[in-house]
Amino acid sequence: MDSPAVDRRSQTSNNCYVDAHPLTGRERAAMTETDTDGTPTGDSRPEGVPVWDDEYLDAVAGRLFNHYDLEREYTVAGERFPLYGELRVRHERHALHPSLTFAHHESREHVFVTELPEPTGADIDRLEAVGEQLRDDWIVPDETHHGTEFTFVIVADTLSPTVRDRIADYSNRTLIKFGYHGHYEISFLGVVPEQHTSVASPAADIEQAFRVWEPITRTEPSRLDRFLDWLSR
Repeated sequence: MDSPAVDRRSQTSNNCYVDAHPLTGRERAAMTETDTDGTPTGDSRPEGVPVWDDEYLDAVAGRLFNHYDLEREYTVAGERFPLYGELRVRHERHALHPSLTFAHHESREHVFVTELPEPTGADIDRLEAVGEQLRDDWIVPDETHHGTEFTFVIVADTLSPTVRDRIADYSNRTLIKFGYHGHYEISFLGVVPEQHTSVASPAADIEQAFRVWEPITRTEPSRLDRFLDWLSR
């Protein structure tokens, strides 16, 4: 999926611009009015944004659609995902005239949601392999690439202690050409909506967007904050 970015940009003090979809799912949800149970109110989706028959997935989509390009029944690398989302952040500096730009950087986040009643370690291994394959297929390693994140969300009926520990301890961040061509990172999030529980890898900062039973509060820097901090150095 490679849909064009919306030309809606915010300017920072060092003359850099963030295009398209500037917030993570957690940030967007923090800006969305919610009922006491965390369900967004006024979910007025623009034309073209899909609706899910599954109540839980549709509630998650209601928190993501403003800043993620969302798709239903997305298939890639032989795997089917009921919900897929892509977030893109672009940065550029301007010199003398807005048409003269330099120092382009781009960061992307891909969110893949799958439903597995009782996930196992083998399921995590299989999804990790999908992320590694997409690294080769999707990333163009050059100086404009800042980072690509692959987050796999497992919606389950139950999570065994072994799987919970595996997700909580999972870390997979790799520099490309010693960081000159950015990095990629794979992370996991496990959610049991019926039990109102979740567990996330340290890098999966989208977790709160999937905890639709509670309001979202921003308590730590988001991925966008870290990206802009890197740009300002």
